[in-house]
Amino acid sequence: MFYKFAAYGFLKNLRLFEPFILLFFKAAGLSYTEIGILYAIKEVSIYVLEIPTGVYADAFGRRRSMLMSMVSYIIAFFIFFSFSSFWLFAVAMVLYALGDAYRTGTHKAMILEYLKIRNISHKKVEYYGATRSYSQLGSATNALLAGFVVFYTGNYRDIFIITILPYIFNFINLATYPKMLDGEIRKSAGKIREQFKRTLADFRLMFKDKIVLKAVVNSSLFSASHEATKDYLQAVLQTFALSLPILLFLSGDKRTAVVVGIVYFFIYLMTAYASRNSYKIVKRVGNLGRAINATLVLGALIIILAGVFYHINWLIISIVLFLLIYVLHNIRRPMNVGYIADRIKSRVMASGLSVESQIKTFIAAGLSILMGYLADALGVGMALTLIGFIVLISAPPFFVKE
Repeated sequence: MFYKFAAYGFLKNLRLFEPFILLFFKAAGLSYTEIGILYAIKEVSIYVLEIPTGVYADAFGRRRSMLMSMVSYIIAFFIFFSFSSFWLFAVAMVLYALGDAYRTGTHKAMILEYLKIRNISHKKVEYYGATRSYSQLGSATNALLAGFVVFYTGNYRDIFIITILPYIFNFINLATYPKMLDGEIRKSAGKIREQFKRTLADFRLMFKDKIVLKAVVNSSLFSASHEATKDYLQAVLQTFALSLPILLFLSGDKRTAVVVGIVYFFIYLMTAYASRNSYKIVKRVGNLGRAINATLVLGALIIILAGVFYHINWLIISIVLFLLIYVLHNIRRPMNVGYIADRIKSRVMASGLSVESQIKTFIAAGLSILMGYLADALGVGMALTLIGFIVLISAPPFFVKE
């Protein structure tokens, strides 16, 4: 099963548009505020859909939920490829969010269910980190492919139609997962309603537990800030590419494609290594809670500094700091999943992890709009600095304990 899990992560991250999505929206004539609104539409849609789709996974089967996710993504990619309207982009964002909502938390729960069946749950941080590293290798491959496509075609639009192919392959891969990973399923209508009520009751109990609540908000705060700011690396790279005194015979978009493809390739190679070895950092620190808290504060400080150095036009340092943010995000994620999994019942694992993701998307929606507005009003550098400062002062109430 490890290789099927790894294949899922690899194919899922072959999103050729991802290293260029902000530049695609800018080329379509959108302001940073409008881009922030589109991101927020996606996040709010996930917020609305997250719990119902998580319950759907627990009640009707996780495999079916994952297949629905792939279909939603494919339709969204086709809309992005075919149209240029802000409002149709918004529709595509909702469909993209539906794909995220069906997927988020569900596949993690399938991995954790498999480990439980095999009686190796104590290795969840190492195992999940190893599967996540293949996701990052997929992203590294994606960066080079995306850069090549944009360089060859001279536009960002074609990458959406090409992205549909790996998602079809992933649909086939997910369809071969064994039924045992579906979790507990109630087949009659009455039993489904009973499970729905029981799952919601578990939600209420989970949120009455302050330890669990702090854990999910701690995880969500960092992930939300990363989600709201990560694509602005593309603006930094575009400025850097256009300032280089080389490749002057190429157009601006082709020079940007070269720089973006190379930088994102190395970013994801490093994040793959970080994800696979995050458990070593936990062992070195000796305390999972302390490691989670320290990386939250460090992440906020890095965002602040990335903004400062971009504002003063020290672009290489800003790019390196963005690299560190990506690495830190992938070090933290297996830690957070392991910490939260220890405090949520296995039966509602998909729903529990979906709630964690739901809180993240709610925070990210607000930060995305704020980031876009500040970028238009003050510039990208100052916007990053202010977002990092907000995360820094918000962190202490949600520090976790071992």
